[in-house]
Amino acid sequence: MMKISKWEGAILLLGALFLAFTAGWFLRGGGSEPIRVETERVLEVTVTALPAPGPEPEREKIDINTAGADELKSLPGIGEKRAADIIADREENGPYRFPEELTRVKGIGEETLAELLDYITVGEETQ
Repeated sequence: MMKISKWEGAILLLGALFLAFTAGWFLRGGGSEPIRVETERVLEVTVTALPAPGPEPEREKIDINTAGADELKSLPGIGEKRAADIIADREENGPYRFPEELTRVKGIGEETLAELLDYITVGEETQ
């Protein structure tokens, strides 16, 4: 009788396992159809049409020479402190002749003024 080594035994075992797996793979279904799962999903799509962008509605300009703190706070970039500073500056230095003079108030620079110009006036526009 012939003796086989451990390596040869391991190779024979792996070969037998491979053959068993392959046979099981091919014989598994026995000709039956695969399992079929049917689902029904309804897709609901809601389309909301937004209005086309247009010009912003005209808003009445605020006269910075007569406006109170509440009116000034409604301006972009103006809070309670800046509104009080505007009123204090107006009382100390007199009314504003041009909207650009608003830059004399601490905290209002060129950028803030550019945002405000569309919303403010100094009463009757001076030429």
